[in-house]
Amino acid sequence: MVSDSLIGFSGLIKGRLVTRYKRFFADIELDTGETITAHCPNPGKMPGLLDSGTPALVTHFNDPKRKLQYRLEALEENGIWVGVNTQWPNRLIHKAIAQDLLPELTGYGAIQLEKKYGHNSRIDLYASGHTFFADAYIEIKNVHFSRQKGLAEFPDCVTERGAKHLYELIEMVRVGYRAVVVFCVQRDDCQRFDIARDCDPGFGRAYDAAREAGVEFIAVSFGFSMEGLRLAHVLEIA
Repeated sequence: MVSDSLIGFSGLIKGRLVTRYKRFFADIELDTGETITAHCPNPGKMPGLLDSGTPALVTHFNDPKRKLQYRLEALEENGIWVGVNTQWPNRLIHKAIAQDLLPELTGYGAIQLEKKYGHNSRIDLYASGHTFFADAYIEIKNVHFSRQKGLAEFPDCVTERGAKHLYELIEMVRVGYRAVVVFCVQRDDCQRFDIARDCDPGFGRAYDAAREAGVEFIAVSFGFSMEGLRLAHVLEIA
């Protein structure tokens, strides 16, 4: 499965990570020698990616209305770029479904963003209008974590909110809808996916309950480059 970029970039700037702090700030030394502060759109622990000196890619906005003029987009690990911007997965999966690039989710005539459901929650995508299948509640999880060669994992820390979403999707299945979780892996060096149960046993239990109840799980890899993010391949789920 190969495609052109679903999200394109122009003018990404190279540098090296100095430090990430207060969850949403990252100091980056650009290749020009200037040190800037970038917005880090990923509050997770990002193990393996945050060592000082790690190559980084940032976007420059040149917008006086923005508090921070730079945004961190990717960090390098083992010679490949790993996307860390959690704003991209929903757009990537939306576009992939709309373009019929995910076989498990083809044939839906309409996709709604951020539909309310469950207990004060919003589903990332709601797909409707399929000729044969029920409407689908689609939850999207950003993945960048890899501790073993070729294996992507989620989560990298405790996510009570993530477990809550799985239990709510179980309820959607029970009342007749499809419920699908798409793990959006922003790196193309992995062929397999598994749950990092040691990082969050609670999420592991919720995942097991969801699979048993009929919630569907898909893991999809996207390659990150200076030109953009492109759909690479579907991962085998353990």
